[in-house]
Formats: sequence, C-alpha cells, structure tokens
Amino acid sequence: MSESLMETSKDRLHEIKSILVSQPEPKEDKSPYFDLAEKYNLKIDFRPFIEVKPVSGKDFRKQKVEILDHTAIILTSRNAVDHFFSICSELKIEVPSDMKYFCVSEQTANYLQKYIVIRKRKIFTGFRTAQDLIEILKKHKNEKYLFPCSSIRKNDIPDFLKDNGYKHTEAVMYETVAADLSDLADVNYDIIAFFSPSGINSLFVNFPDFKQNKTRIAAFGPTTGQAVKDAGLILDIEAPMPNAPSMTGALEVYIKTANKT
Repeated sequence: MSESLMETSKDRLHEIKSILVSQPEPKEDKSPYFDLAEKYNLKIDFRPFIEVKPVSGKDFRKQKVEILDHTAIILTSRNAVDHFFSICSELKIEVPSDMKYFCVSEQTANYLQKYIVIRKRKIFTGFRTAQDLIEILKKHKNEKYLFPCSSIRKNDIPDFLKDNGYKHTEAVMYETVAADLSDLADVNYDIIAFFSPSGINSLFVNFPDFKQNKTRIAAFGPTTGQAVKDAGLILDIEAPMPNAPSMTGALEVYIKTANKT
C-alpha cells in the first residue's frame, strides 16, 4: 500500500515519541503502559477502534435459538457474559440452576458473579486461551452447548465443536463494529498498536486511503499480525515475543533499539 513496503526494518527505526493503543485506557493506576510512558518520556493515547453493540431481542428471535434447549453455555469474554444475560433478561428467560458454564478464563468465570451466585453453579474454567478451554470440552462431549458470540468471532471453538460432532448452537448476541475515529484524521503517531483483525478493519473503514509511511504497526497475536500484512501494511512489532509476552514488553524492546538510532 505504501512505498515504505520496500524499506527494510533498519530503515524504519526512527525515534519513538508517541503511541496510539487501540484499546480503552487502563483503569488501574499501575498499568505497564503508564510505566512505559514515564520511562521513555512517551505520549501514549488510548482509543478503542471497535465498539460492541447488543443484538436486540427481536433480532435474536429471528435466529430461532432456544436457550433453554441447551445444558451448557460457552463463554469466551465478559462481553459474551453481559450479552447472554441481557438477552435472557429481555426475553424473560430464567436460566436454570443446573445450567453448566464453560469459561475461557478464571477472569471470565469470576465475572459471572455479576449475574449468578457462582458457588452454587457448575462452572468449568480454562486457563487463558481457547485451546485451554477446548481441552476441557473434550471431557464433556454429551452436553448441548450454546455458544454466545459476536458477529465477528474466531473459528477455533466453533470448528472444534463442529468437527468433533458436538451438539451445539451458535447465537450471535452482540455485534463488533468500527468505532468513529474521524477526529483522528489529522493526528499522527509513531506507533499504532492493534489487538484484533477488527481493529485493522476499523482503521480502513474510517480512513480508506490510509498511508502507513513512517508509522510503525504493532500487532498482538498471529491473526492480528496476518491481518496487518493482508491489508498491505508493514508489521514492525510482533507480540508476544519469547522474551516479551505482553504488548508493552514488545513495544519496549523495539523502543530501546529505535531510540538509540
């Protein structure tokens, strides 16, 4: 997309002074992003590139999904938790106490207590990733699973359920859409950090003629990295790295080198 596609990595090692993180600003005061900004005297701004919008009860009914026909719910995020219980509330569906919950992480499982008394429910928890959760699902093949998801979702869990003959239903309960970034039209950053292919899509929805030029692109995870490349952009910073498992760690590794040149 840009002439800079022909540049080498070394040619792109210009000093970093500003970073745009395409996520909400951390609520905690001790975020590693704040530490990074202070340590290297950086301007770091936060701006979600995507928005999550609920599917209305009316539109949900069109999917002809009967929630109470299922014995287990697969929850991969807080958004999935919120929108599942929101739909149930709107449609006046009382989730039975013997419903089982399969959560991608302990954080997601703990978040359930916003809606249910978790100590009285059957909850199965993965360590962190979808693959962790799949290992647990392998031990529970006889359930009838409901998979609340976004209009844009990863394939790993649905493909596993389908390929292995599990009884399951996908239910789109929320939509992932591009946020309005029009106020950033004339704002430039040395690095933009992305965390999902949806973020890359949002960039081009807002700025169809975006030119990367000297802006460095950071991406977390292989699918996000591939989306960067598929969009014709240069992927300058890949996270996680063997010596830097977080986005902030990968950014610091790059900044240490770039700011010495």
